[in-house]
Amino acid sequence: MELRKQSAWSQSQPEFFHWRMASGQEVDIVLEDSAGRLAGVEVKAGATLGGRDVRGLQAMANAAGERWVRRVVLYTGTEVIPFAANLHALPLPLLWAAHK
Repeated sequence: MELRKQSAWSQSQPEFFHWRMASGQEVDIVLEDSAGRLAGVEVKAGATLGGRDVRGLQAMANAAGERWVRRVVLYTGTEVIPFAANLHALPLPLLWAAHK
């Protein structure tokens, strides 16, 4: 998992989890730091996104309350898309852009 490799440089050294509700909503990757703060990452193969693509992130944010700090959707498109104050879609190539 590339995100786990990328996190090796992080001072927070987050733990990685997957989250799924009985209703079927899920979050591909949940990161938790030592303070218990949570961030969620969805990975989508498509180049376009809609509200349906963030439902799992919204459900987990509601369940986690104040522990939830950031939601990100990684996708194959080219634009950064703001869905909410702490929810953005980011093109996958941005993960490696700073390393060029």
